[in-house]
Amino acid sequence: MGLIEFDRVCRRYDVGAEVVHALQDVDLTVGAGEFIVVLGPSGSGKTTLLNMIGALDSPTSGSIVIDGKDVSGASRKELFRFRRETISFVFQTFNLFPGLTALENVQFGVDVSSRGLDGHRAADTLAELGLSDRLHHFPHQLSGGEQQRVAIARALSTGNPILLADEPTGELDFRTGIQILELLHAQTRRGITVLIVTHNREIARTADRVVELSSGRIVGDAPPQGGQVPIDRLRW
Repeated sequence: MGLIEFDRVCRRYDVGAEVVHALQDVDLTVGAGEFIVVLGPSGSGKTTLLNMIGALDSPTSGSIVIDGKDVSGASRKELFRFRRETISFVFQTFNLFPGLTALENVQFGVDVSSRGLDGHRAADTLAELGLSDRLHHFPHQLSGGEQQRVAIARALSTGNPILLADEPTGELDFRTGIQILELLHAQTRRGITVLIVTHNREIARTADRVVELSSGRIVGDAPPQGGQVPIDRLRW
């Protein structure tokens, strides 16, 4: 059994008189420590899939079991606790608190965790990501790449086993994007499962598996075509 298990998951939305099938009969199994890239055009269901894994949305039908917990019919209180203990998010827009320093932003992740992590966790995580000299800088004083590293540090500070990233390199230059990709890959070597939603097919070349969506259905789930390549061979 995988860390993430989707069984015939469907998600439908009523938009006026129209029914939109965001996901249709999705079966998906993801193991611990895998690096998964989810590809597909706009409207293919990528974000809906990520939201389902992150328990930000619930299926219309089918079942979702994550880390041994059936989240398909869980209550709001149960889902809140599940997200706090299991899922970390990294967004394209960083979502940092502008009035908090880098250290305080990451400390927020530590504080909402239920793991009783020690008080040095935030500073240690930032130092690990090369930001020990930026602890007391506010987001507006950081570059885009530094802000994204703070966002990743906040996600990692929770100690959660699943990290979901929505276009984490989309707003970054190539060099910084590569640095972020290397940081995310490093987490899988610690057993953390990483799922990235992206339009960038170059990033998919470094994945363990590439899950392709079209019109709410999985149309491909396999290792990268031509085999997995080292990050230093990417170009975009």
